[in-house]
Amino acid sequence: MTTLPKAILLAAAIIPGVALAQDSAHSFTGKVALYSEYEYRGISQTSEKPAAQLTLDYAHASGFYAGTFITNIKWLKDTGDVLGDPMSANIEWDIYGGYKWGFADGWTLDVGYLRYEYPSSKAIFPAFVKPNTDEAYVGVSYGPATLKYSYSFNDTFGVPESEGSDYLELTVNQPVMDKLTFNGLLGHQRYKGTQPLAGGFRNEDFNYTVWKAGLTYDFGRGFTAGAYYKGTNADSAFFTYKGKDWSKDRLVAFVAYSF
Repeated sequence: MTTLPKAILLAAAIIPGVALAQDSAHSFTGKVALYSEYEYRGISQTSEKPAAQLTLDYAHASGFYAGTFITNIKWLKDTGDVLGDPMSANIEWDIYGGYKWGFADGWTLDVGYLRYEYPSSKAIFPAFVKPNTDEAYVGVSYGPATLKYSYSFNDTFGVPESEGSDYLELTVNQPVMDKLTFNGLLGHQRYKGTQPLAGGFRNEDFNYTVWKAGLTYDFGRGFTAGAYYKGTNADSAFFTYKGKDWSKDRLVAFVAYSF
């Protein structure tokens, strides 16, 4: 894991020079960030441990874009340990691409595809399958608000027979004063599949709603910092491993540098 922060710092040093060499139709941007915890859709991915993250994005003036996101994780290792099938999958690597279209004054449509890749992961016997996941998404934005729908084409995040699972979220990022922005989110994760699985549970037992509220402060020159409080109504019995409830309400803080 020590190589991930080094790679992030190296990318931060190199990418700005690459971006300057491009013509105006192309743009390359990136962000390095440190979070007190990496949680995704309200569920901890690092078992309450910090996360170092790197995001790299390319955008074309036509509206097409592509990017990648890398972070450390811990949930796969902890799940494997609890189920007696250890693995060394400590990285999440996402790859995405899509098209954004300003179809009316103030309105933007965003359609894309996202691949969640977990290098070194495997199917966890007997309760789960390989966690790599493919999602298509469509979102519409107006002003500070975005409504986004994501649909999974395969077993979702390791839950067996969960093709067709989906996630709907509403986000609001509203400036409240100079350099300070309010960030809010309300979402719902739904897992398809009704057949009883190992242990007698059903996929729908993993369904939950998530909310988040926080603030981000812009220090200028690409530096930002903030914090938010997140909560879910997930059943902790299905998200507690090694004494850590991944769905628990808690405060998350972060610092970031964008370039």
